[in-house]
Amino acid sequence: MALADLTDWMDQFGRPGTVWYAKRLAANDTLATNAHQAGPYIPKEFLFRVFPSLNRPDVENPDVSFDLYVDSHLDHRAARAVWYNNRVRGTGTRNEARLTGFGGRQSAVLDPDSTGAISIFVFLLNEGGSASECHVWVSRDGTEEDLIEERIGPVEPKELVIWQPGTVPEATLFTERPQARTSCRLDPSEIPAEWLTRFPTGEQIIRKTIELRPPLGMNPDVRLVRRRQCEYEVFQSIEEAVYLPQINKGFQTVEGFLSLAQTILQSRKSRSGNSLELHTREIFVEEGLRPNTDFSHRPVIEGGKRPDFLFPSQARYETPSFPDARLRMLAAKTTVKDRWRQVLNEASRISIKHLLTLQEGVSEGQFREMRDARVQLVVPQSLHDAYPSSVRPHLISVESFIADVRLLDLPGT
Repeated sequence: MALADLTDWMDQFGRPGTVWYAKRLAANDTLATNAHQAGPYIPKEFLFRVFPSLNRPDVENPDVSFDLYVDSHLDHRAARAVWYNNRVRGTGTRNEARLTGFGGRQSAVLDPDSTGAISIFVFLLNEGGSASECHVWVSRDGTEEDLIEERIGPVEPKELVIWQPGTVPEATLFTERPQARTSCRLDPSEIPAEWLTRFPTGEQIIRKTIELRPPLGMNPDVRLVRRRQCEYEVFQSIEEAVYLPQINKGFQTVEGFLSLAQTILQSRKSRSGNSLELHTREIFVEEGLRPNTDFSHRPVIEGGKRPDFLFPSQARYETPSFPDARLRMLAAKTTVKDRWRQVLNEASRISIKHLLTLQEGVSEGQFREMRDARVQLVVPQSLHDAYPSSVRPHLISVESFIADVRLLDLPGT
């Protein structure tokens, strides 16, 4: 299918009477880990919303059959939504919902190489509000992902985007504020007044996140994952405080609604684009690495190349007598499925490119390509189990990476 088909597809289903569910496929969604329960995880609350008859705690593992079309790959299946509810019934430990019936590895949804891809599930609703069929698009490359995120905003690992055309895409299913400080969501009184008139920069939100999640002895891997989640909650709070009053006022024109929706989506993309990199920089400093001495952030080197991080410094990199073997570079990319090749030419003197990601797994085939290209994945320790067992021994944690770069410029090393 031509690339233009994705735009046509989104236009076709971007109309009232549909609800979109978008996520990045994790290794546990596809067959990348050879799990027996392969099939995209979807919160049961969402499936209850589109398949109300599924919400039957009195029935063991209730299910609903429906037609599913994977339009990106010209595939049609008789699919099934099922609620595994034996924990609710007191007979087991499962209480989750999944879609099944995709047909195994030949399905683009379950293909291990789809791990990390943005997938959109569009449910067509009948007059009663129940889904009658589902159309799916599994992104095939980075260009398609860009087109999708231009329409619905960033889709990050572990995050879900729900959208009913005619509304602003939801970043999460539920936005109820917890009664106690169990998260980083801010009360309106905690948001600086100037942020309500001028949306804060990514740097300002990061500073607030560190205030709410100080180091407190946590190792870098735990700190990075916790802060990313905290920052997202801070961002949601500010977004709600700034934009919800404008939404509640209503709109006099369609153009006015579209303009605000586009502003919100661009704000989300801007936040998402640099977040991981900025968090990583702060953790390096907290771990005692000195800017421009132990690491350089966004240096401009040969040919105008601009890697995210160089170690031990740009000055050392540009010193011909400094050994190549004692140089490192690190790129920070939230997802890597189709973007990992972008790092291959970022620092000519460094043969092994380190790449930090939060993606939940890659296929064994994708990982072999990375290894052959001398790309070394750096992944927070808590995400290692999301990778195939054959891949895990080759991952390094954030803490291990920091331990390595500490030694690069020591005398005698």
